Amino acid sequence: MKLQKYKRNSEVSYAMGATLVAELLKAHPGAITRVFLRPVEKHGDDLVKILNELKDRNVEIVESTKAFNILGAKDSCLLMAEFQKSGLYSLKDINAAPSFFSEIVLVHPSDSGNLGTIMRSAVAFGFKFISIVEPAIDPYDPKVIRASMGAVFHLVIHRCNEEEYYKSAKDAKHCTHFAFILNKQAQALESIDAAKYKDGCISLIFGNEAAGLPKDFCDKVDATPVYINQSEYVDSLNLSVAASIAMYQFATK
Repeated sequence: MKLQKYKRNSEVSYAMGATLVAELLKAHPGAITRVFLRPVEKHGDDLVKILNELKDRNVEIVESTKAFNILGAKDSCLLMAEFQKSGLYSLKDINAAPSFFSEIVLVHPSDSGNLGTIMRSAVAFGFKFISIVEPAIDPYDPKVIRASMGAVFHLVIHRCNEEEYYKSAKDAKHCTHFAFILNKQAQALESIDAAKYKDGCISLIFGNEAAGLPKDFCDKVDATPVYINQSEYVDSLNLSVAASIAMYQFATK
């Protein structure tokens, strides 16, 4: 298979760095197609351990500096794994999941750093499912994977358009939706009895970094509007910060 820069429609993507390769190995070893190793005089113990596991699994290991240059990896990156995107968790895993689960919904997210950070927080606070309403940043872009520190490999990611999402939200009668939006009906996050939903399904919904959620969004999905209290000296919170605060609130109460 010819090596080329990542494209959205590529069947494969890349985990750049030993830490990300290790996370991919934990979650989806069968998705790895080959691994690229930067030729250096000596490898550290952690890297050697990963290489030995790859060899045990008969994964092809290619020593090549050129591969790192083609994919635009940093000089400090010594290991990269190429993997099949279809080998990760998908919508079929949602359909096979228990009737009650909690999810994060991101409507048109546009920043790779924000998306990766949200993925990391989601795994940290026990949210295993993320719905991404497109158009949006590609969740399997190597930049997103790097920002997630490998958390993407432990998540079920559902990609859909607006109409598909509205339909699935209406069909999810067992799920309580909370939309983070500023309107007259919105209630403060801390006023919600999060413990009430501890064993049920909740959906925490966030809009685009620049535009937020559409004004009529709550009506379309029958969602409770919520806001996060903050001082008057900032206009708004960063998307990944707001999502992390919300996840923490529901996960720890």
